[in-house]
Amino acid sequence: MKIAVSGKGGVGKTTFSATLAHLFKESGKKVLAIDADPDANLAAALGYPDLAGVTPISEMTELVAERTGSQPGTYGSMFTINPKVDDLPDTLAKEVDGIKFMTLGGVKKGGGGCICPESTMLKNIIMHLVLARDEVVIMDMEAGLEHLGRATATGVDQLIVVVEPGQRSIETALAVRKLANDLHIKRVSVVGNKVRNKGDQEFITKALAGLEILGFIPFADSIIEADRQGLSVYSHSPEAAAAVKSIFAKIEH
Repeated sequence: MKIAVSGKGGVGKTTFSATLAHLFKESGKKVLAIDADPDANLAAALGYPDLAGVTPISEMTELVAERTGSQPGTYGSMFTINPKVDDLPDTLAKEVDGIKFMTLGGVKKGGGGCICPESTMLKNIIMHLVLARDEVVIMDMEAGLEHLGRATATGVDQLIVVVEPGQRSIETALAVRKLANDLHIKRVSVVGNKVRNKGDQEFITKALAGLEILGFIPFADSIIEADRQGLSVYSHSPEAAAAVKSIFAKIEH
């Protein structure tokens, strides 16, 4: 199963991605957790702070240059758009407690976008992860789905948009849904986070009518405290763990 998780910054998508990774691992699956958000926080959310300092692939200038045939730090030059990447998940991923972890990083754009060696490298890695790997792949994405190309997106089993009960979060979710439709992603669903009461649930459900709501994660002090201490929410927040377990059961089916 290949799952992409998106949403506005600060809504809790990274916490959700990390908890989902732990649940898949405990169900006996091989799991590869991918931090594909330039604001990389997935290692800490998994409870693996020692991996937070791992160099993102987009910043491995010598590797990018070697694989794409480009010159480090140069733009506008010729480079291959189909670099060899199939060995990278096995050579670069770090494994802790049965979960493999990679961080992709982001690309500093100039002007109206970036068709550059780093961007090409990241898109090819994700294409390999989605289309060729045999383990569960969970990708913590930025809201814009920057790294997903059309060919890759068709291989994603599910895009899950994490939202909180607020208008800006809802607007981001609607924009992500449009991007997902443009990319022909088959299944787009929603998880409500930081939910305080039934009114919050009703707000999200009404605002995103027509989208599959997988469930809701409560606003809980234990989640905030786990984040503050750099601990796994799955291990240190019973409320969050119980809510995501219920959502996990729907994802598996």
